Amino acid sequence: MRRQTATSGINPAGSSRALRLDPLSLPVSFDAQDVRADNGVRRVELHRERVVLRRAVQGMRMAINLRVSDFRGIALRGVDDVQTLVLLHRDPSLTIPLCVSSDPDELASAWQTWSDIFALPQLFEEAPGEPAPRRRRRNAIRARRPKFLVRRRGGGAIDTANVHRREREIIARN
Repeated sequence: MRRQTATSGINPAGSSRALRLDPLSLPVSFDAQDVRADNGVRRVELHRERVVLRRAVQGMRMAINLRVSDFRGIALRGVDDVQTLVLLHRDPSLTIPLCVSSDPDELASAWQTWSDIFALPQLFEEAPGEPAPRRRRRNAIRARRPKFLVRRRGGGAIDTANVHRREREIIARN
């Protein structure tokens, strides 16, 4: 039995040639492609409740910790004969590949297993899309003003019925 290291010729988990992660052996960590990272590679740590992405951008190392519930679902992307199973996030740069295969039976079973383990829906996706627009906060002013000032009405226009212009003032003297 030979050692399974990167130098022995056996593809490690997450290599670009054959990506097949086992959903029953979580937690797992692997390297994935990232075009914005310094070396084009990011380190992904996949757990049942969370995902940690580690990468360096312009020398700055960062770790992004996401809950699995923040992801939209397990999506199947079809490109010609080879299809990819991904953990889909609303931001395409945070989407994580789980399985690359051309065997539809293998993909179907992996798709169901990943969906059951993470309790996420199974989705179809034709191609990676644009990132979703940033969500607005519920009330932007609320953080800046006290609550009683938010519900208080502002000053209205002056009542013009009681304003007398160009008239002489009448003063009563005793």
